[in-house]
Amino acid sequence: MHGIIGILVILLVAWAVSERRLQVRPLAVVITLVVQIVLAAILLRVPVVSEALASINVVVGAIGTATREGTSFVFGYIGGGELPFDLAADSAPHIFAFQLIPQVLVFAVLVALLWYWRVLPMVIKGFAWLLQRTLGIGGAVGCAAAASVFVGMVESPMVIRAHLKTITRSEFFVVITCGMSTVAGSIMVLYVSIIGSVVQDALGHIVTASILNVLGGILIARVMIPDDTVTDSGEIEDAFGYQSSFDAITRGTTDGVRIVVNIIAMLIVLISLVALINHIIAFIPAGDAPLSLGGIAGWVFQPLSWCMGIPWSDANAAGQLMGTKLVINELVAYQQLGVVGLDLQERTNLILTYSLCGFTNLGSVGILIGGVSAIVPERRDDLLALAPRTLLSGTLVAFLTGSIVGLVSSIG
Repeated sequence: MHGIIGILVILLVAWAVSERRLQVRPLAVVITLVVQIVLAAILLRVPVVSEALASINVVVGAIGTATREGTSFVFGYIGGGELPFDLAADSAPHIFAFQLIPQVLVFAVLVALLWYWRVLPMVIKGFAWLLQRTLGIGGAVGCAAAASVFVGMVESPMVIRAHLKTITRSEFFVVITCGMSTVAGSIMVLYVSIIGSVVQDALGHIVTASILNVLGGILIARVMIPDDTVTDSGEIEDAFGYQSSFDAITRGTTDGVRIVVNIIAMLIVLISLVALINHIIAFIPAGDAPLSLGGIAGWVFQPLSWCMGIPWSDANAAGQLMGTKLVINELVAYQQLGVVGLDLQERTNLILTYSLCGFTNLGSVGILIGGVSAIVPERRDDLLALAPRTLLSGTLVAFLTGSIVGLVSSIG
């Protein structure tokens, strides 16, 4: 019953904050929800499909091994190369910035090549067609929503750049909500490397989570800002304009460097700021332990975590991770899951893998406003009004997907 309760609670909250409650179409909500549940059941419970998704974890191992060759050559033993000294501990030192984050660089190049070779555009176009036929959304919105599974929150609107000026306010909100609710393909491999110890077949689950979050993003956004208008056209624009495979490699490397530098800088700044805030509020009485942002998030999100199907004994820890995702980012939340997940139930780790998958956090709002306003300055007023609301819509999407996974995983 937890999963069902969670779904109902999330939909009720989305409806309560809707701009036009009476214009919400119940049939569209039910259809989208059914499609999301059925898709989750197919991806998680059909053996052939789940095994196929599990098999792509080989990609993670291959990328990790290949990246280690490069990092060990450039950084030596701190990049995973042979140690020039005897170990005092049981294992070699694990340095996050030099051994894991460079995988993002390699994967960014692979994504660039797949885009130039027209593999990703074809997949996006097919996914967009399915979204149009099943959910009744416009072609332009469908293309942007489908693209958000593979590229970032700023790049996905770029594939429909010509239509951003004319799509409705509701459709615009769908586009940015889907961008905030998913993760870029270039960074998925990093999450898998972090949580691989607590979740089996992690890459398949991350990909599945991103797909389910697209459906959840469409559902929640259309409840919060309903509109019957549909923008039909949906031709995919060349968002990157690579001229050759070598151009894709060089520009993919440059883009990857920006991502890597941004990850490192944001981690240092946000973790430091949270630690500073924790020092400031630690003097406030809060029981046996000092008050902290993590503790506050645990109290706030504990009931919703339970609604997703997480046992009450794990719900506080789950709530803290969901709060970390919102306040800092999903990368830090996944990193914490890789540690605390060893003490949580397997079911909890599975649900959290899905509910933590998404760019919804305070820092991403700034990136979204800066990036998308540069693409379509004519919609800056809409963007300034709607981008902060994606913190709510993206968080609701995360809990909705977690509830559906909790429901599906408990059947049978």
